Amino acid sequence: MPDPIETVEGWYALHDFRQIDRTVWAKWSPEEQKESLAEFRQILTYWNQVEETRQGSTGSYQIIGHKADLLFLNMRPSMDELAEIELAVDQSRLGQVLRKPYSYFSVVELSKYLVKSERDLTELPGTKERLYPILPKTHYVCFYPMNKRREGQDNWYSLTKEQRREIMKGHGIIGHKYADRVTQIITGSQGLDDWEWGVTLYADDTLDFKKLIYEMRFDEASARFAEFGPFLVGRRMTTADFLRCFA
Repeated sequence: MPDPIETVEGWYALHDFRQIDRTVWAKWSPEEQKESLAEFRQILTYWNQVEETRQGSTGSYQIIGHKADLLFLNMRPSMDELAEIELAVDQSRLGQVLRKPYSYFSVVELSKYLVKSERDLTELPGTKERLYPILPKTHYVCFYPMNKRREGQDNWYSLTKEQRREIMKGHGIIGHKYADRVTQIITGSQGLDDWEWGVTLYADDTLDFKKLIYEMRFDEASARFAEFGPFLVGRRMTTADFLRCFA
C-alpha cells in the first residue's frame, strides 16, 4: 500500500458563510436594529482581541455574488472554541437574520511532500507562523474546497510517495512565482467536512487569484488529479464596513 505523507496540524478553522435575511431585517424597528448591531459589534471586538493576544485569528469579509453575503473566518486552538464562536453568532439577536448557506470546518495542515529528510517539520524556519497564522490583512480573499481524484489511472492515492512528491514539485514552483502577491493557507478536512482540503487565498488584486489558479490548472497535480468545489470571493471588512451592510 502506498505510504501516506506525514502532516503536521495547527489551528482549527471555521469558514462560516452567512446570508442576510433582509425581509426579516426590514421588519425590525430602528431601535431593534441598532441594539442588535451594537451587540454584534462586541462579538467582533472580542474576536479581534483574541487575535491581538495571538490565541487565534479572525477575518470578516463581504462575499460577492449570490452564494453568501458574509464570511466570518476564525482560527482557534480547538474545535470546542470554534463551536462556541458559532453558537455566539447563532444566539445573538443579529443571528436571527443571518442564514447559513455554507460553512467549512478544517484544520491548518502542512505536509512533507517537498521535505525529503526525516527532519521534524516543526523545526523548519517559518513553520510556527504557518501552523498558527495571523490571517493576512489583504483586501481580498478567495476560498474553495478540493479533493484529489480517485478514478482509474488518475487515482492519487494509488501513487507512491515518490510519485506524489515529484508531481507536487510543479505546484510548488508555480506557487512560488506568486508568493509576493498571493498568500495561501491550506487546511485539511479529511473526516471533518465533505471535501479533503480547503484553500484560502489572500491578495490585494483579485486578478492574481484568476492568474494563479488558471496557471495551476495546467500543472499535472491539477490537470489529472484535482477536483474543485465552489469558489467564494470577497473583500475584507472593518467593523464599519460590516455595519454598512445593514444600512
